[in-house]
Amino acid sequence: MSQPRRKQSKKHDAPGQVAIAGVHPVRVALSQSRVSEIWIRDGANEHRLRDLVAIANSQGVRVIDVASRDFDQAVASDTNHQGVMAFTKPREMEPENALPILLDGLDNPLVLVLDGVTDPHNFGACLRSAEAFGAACVIVPKDNAAPLNQVARKTSSGASELIPVVKVTNLARCLRGLQQDGFWVVGAAGESTVGLDEASHNGPMALVMGSEGSGLRRLTREVCDALVAIPMPGHIESLNVSVATGVLLYDLQNRRGALHASRAYEERV
Repeated sequence: MSQPRRKQSKKHDAPGQVAIAGVHPVRVALSQSRVSEIWIRDGANEHRLRDLVAIANSQGVRVIDVASRDFDQAVASDTNHQGVMAFTKPREMEPENALPILLDGLDNPLVLVLDGVTDPHNFGACLRSAEAFGAACVIVPKDNAAPLNQVARKTSSGASELIPVVKVTNLARCLRGLQQDGFWVVGAAGESTVGLDEASHNGPMALVMGSEGSGLRRLTREVCDALVAIPMPGHIESLNVSVATGVLLYDLQNRRGALHASRAYEERV
């Protein structure tokens, strides 16, 4: 199926490359022509990977058979790699003028907006949740935001290479622009008494998450159409921003009918 070769090293040593694993993530990266090399794990399902290999061959991407031991040492233990891993050029943040292009033609998209999330671990975890629950993109301010660095990329478990991250100069202005385009903007605020059912919206939607310490900034808060809090009957009064992001993305997308378990299952098995 590919060019037989056994890798002896535990790491891929090509400079400036990041690894992503799994059939769907690798297919997305191939569609963006960012893949330099693909590893196929010894014993992987050849039928499932046939289309990926054909695409890679058509692009001149090297495909290598790798011993299961070496493959497993190169991929995170909790990653559902499905026997395939690709090495790609890192995806960088998109400029603000790319946002209309990214949203054009999408049916009722949801975007995640991070207002002042500065910790790369939290940033990466938010990217992971955004990609997992089908957000169209993630929007961050130019200043007072975590960098898309190695820590964020690693924490995202490959999501940073799949979901667009758009950097904007003025976040409040960007949100007002989204509202003019029909987006319902919901901000997360622990003191809110608005229920999740009241905050949900079937049309285009933006979920805005505040910083790890002080939450949403005043101007951002004032732009929001609604503020929502996660009901927590326990003694803990707040959640880490990345955990709260995952909870809200799941709940809102589920209420919007945007989660299709059967399709997700087909892509992962």
